[in-house]
Amino acid sequence: MVTTKQGLDMRNNSRKNNRRRRRNTGASQIKLVGIVAVIVVIAIIMVISCFNKTKKDSTKAKDTGTATENVTGVTEQVSETEEVKELFAPKESDATAAIGDELESSYAVVIDEQDGTVVAGKNAHEKMYPASMTKVMTVLVAAEQAEKNAIAAAENENTEIDRQAVIENKLNEVVTITREATDYSYVHDCSTTGFLDGEQVPLRDVFNGTILPSGGESAYQLAVYTAGSMEAFVDMMNQKAAELGIGQTTHFANPVGIYDENNYSTAYDMAVIMQAAMQDDICKTVLSNHTYSTAATPQHPENLNISNLFLRRIEDRMTSGEVIGAKTGFVNQSGNCAVSYEKAASGKTYICVTAGASSGWHCIDNHVYLYNTYTK
Repeated sequence: MVTTKQGLDMRNNSRKNNRRRRRNTGASQIKLVGIVAVIVVIAIIMVISCFNKTKKDSTKAKDTGTATENVTGVTEQVSETEEVKELFAPKESDATAAIGDELESSYAVVIDEQDGTVVAGKNAHEKMYPASMTKVMTVLVAAEQAEKNAIAAAENENTEIDRQAVIENKLNEVVTITREATDYSYVHDCSTTGFLDGEQVPLRDVFNGTILPSGGESAYQLAVYTAGSMEAFVDMMNQKAAELGIGQTTHFANPVGIYDENNYSTAYDMAVIMQAAMQDDICKTVLSNHTYSTAATPQHPENLNISNLFLRRIEDRMTSGEVIGAKTGFVNQSGNCAVSYEKAASGKTYICVTAGASSGWHCIDNHVYLYNTYTK
């Protein structure tokens, strides 16, 4: 009996051991398969990662190459088509006359445009406040940007364009006078064109309104139309001053000419700005208009008739030559001031700037005196 029981126990133990071995073997196989699977997954991820990196690097190389080619192309195009304008920087010499106390204005300069010389001067490089002469820079910046935008738009549509027709069409573009523009003019006690809040007028009317009656709302609206905000436009004005080579002695703080310690220039610098403006078709036309009638609108069905009083008054006082462009200004800190452009009897052209006169008429008389004395 004992022997039989022992044999049974041995067989049972043998079966248990076999089952235990099978379980251990199965577990080991499962573990091995799991390890192999993990290794395979890691290998696949590494392969995919390497492939993507290679593809990305390849694409990046292509993009970089394209960008370089484009930049090179643009650079070449600019160098081929962009004309480098020579700065208008009139020189003084021993022949430059010193203007004395016979001239009431505290600041003055007369420049020969053809010779590029300063014919006569009085505190010509001294800091002064340009008042509404500022608006010459305002229309210059706005005109150049309007012309640039019009030409670019036309070139996108046609291969051949009529530049003059394109610009004329741009000047017919409708501009809405905003409450901000009329309020700005009212709050700062500016001269006005007479435009009303919400009035829709052609762009050319805004240009003329800025110069002829020295309209504050027109200058403000022209600035916002051009740059999106007055602040952005002022930045453009100062960039233009730097481009003209006068950025160290001229700085603008607003497009209207309202007194501000940071809105300053010199008589010499204002002559440089006027010379640049008279080279631009839009500016030359506006600065040369003696009178102008705005387009009829619901607010002004019979138009607004505006005029450049300086041009209308000086033409009767000139004994030789003709003043063909001008802009006046006044703030207490500048006195009565003006910048004008004359075509002399000889055909030569001159630019005259004065500031510090006690009245508008005295300012005109100062220009007449300077042209009659120093131009030929």
